[in-house]
Amino acid sequence: MIKRFWLQVLLIVLCVASFTAQAQQVSLTQSNSSGIYRAGEPIKVSLIIIDSKSEFLELKIDKNYSNNAQWKQISFPAEELVLFDGDFDEPTSMVFSVKLGADVTTTGFVVEPGNFQPATSRPKDFNDYWKAQKEALDALPENVKQQPVNETPSKFICTDVEIKCIGPKPARGYFAKPGNAELSSLPIVLFVHAAGVSGSWCLSKPETALHYAQMGKGALAFDLNAHGMLNGQPQEYYDNLEAGELNRYWEIGAETRDENYFRFMYLRLLRTLDFLCKQPEWDGKRIIVVGESQGGGQALVAAGLDHRVSAVVATVPAMCDFGRTLEGETGGWPNPYSFSKDPVQMLKTFPYFDAAHILKDCQATLVTEIGLIDYTCPAPGIYAAINQAKGKKITLVTPYRAHHLDQKEFQLEWEENVYQPKMEFIADFLK
Repeated sequence: MIKRFWLQVLLIVLCVASFTAQAQQVSLTQSNSSGIYRAGEPIKVSLIIIDSKSEFLELKIDKNYSNNAQWKQISFPAEELVLFDGDFDEPTSMVFSVKLGADVTTTGFVVEPGNFQPATSRPKDFNDYWKAQKEALDALPENVKQQPVNETPSKFICTDVEIKCIGPKPARGYFAKPGNAELSSLPIVLFVHAAGVSGSWCLSKPETALHYAQMGKGALAFDLNAHGMLNGQPQEYYDNLEAGELNRYWEIGAETRDENYFRFMYLRLLRTLDFLCKQPEWDGKRIIVVGESQGGGQALVAAGLDHRVSAVVATVPAMCDFGRTLEGETGGWPNPYSFSKDPVQMLKTFPYFDAAHILKDCQATLVTEIGLIDYTCPAPGIYAAINQAKGKKITLVTPYRAHHLDQKEFQLEWEENVYQPKMEFIADFLK
């Protein structure tokens, strides 16, 4: 039960005010630095004033990523202002933001994260649908084409790979491995990309595949681009794709299940895993999929659709619990139910491509990074997705991270407590 909410804030909202000292510093603190609380656990969030020289700032408090909260100009009489003092008895998230001039400080918390559930129902024919997709994929000849990459490090092989797939594009990426590995000796690493088309973070690169191929005692490493694009092309090629054929690609086929863009993206994932599992050097046990944002969503999807995947490192993953939009919240990227499309038709489409349904009963180890102030891939949806899995879960949660680590004062803390554990997990998995 909430004891006090927006304590004092509504009493001190001012209609007109101006900032008198832009150099003033503020910080937000909460009673549990992790940002994670149990039902009924007391929660206190305070605004701390450092070097106070002004009476005014702006405040926004948002419950459950509603995106309806408005900035309110406030005054404070002391060095500390309690913004929240209470508790919740059900899964809940809160985001607190303070603005002073151009500077914004934000923190968030979540209550009972293990109890978040998907906002839409899993289709009754979900398993049959994906079984049929896999059977169709298996029946399609791979027609693999490989082009050697120049200037590959000695004792390693790297190729530009194309694998025929269902849909308008093949699976394409770079594949690297040690040149002298023994049979059945190597793990698989599949690296997948964040959203976009032409940005550097969207493009497969030989050096990425080679980086993972050289880890541990070597690995079968594949850097898969999300769109089946040609690799190694001039920037103009990718710019034209983003402006034309792939403009707002996430809306393509939004109302038609078999034309949905994510269907083809996911089939390319499965196609690439099939290719990798046929390599004679694979040890038959270890497969890890690594990605951030859209790549994190793909990593979770790969684990949910292919039981051979044994581990995932998913950073602020997208495609988790699209349906939260229908409950007045922000759905996982690309937040499809906010599209200007027919919502009835989308409800017949997007649940098949939602990680919150795909992960049901998944046995893979999931290493998931979650930011409690991330409006692109909100925490409740990610929790709703990973809560469906049955394997081991390692969840790295930060109350100060949005979709990117915008609050740079937390950089060292994040590197030590979040980034480093993820890298250590990958290194240990591949040793």
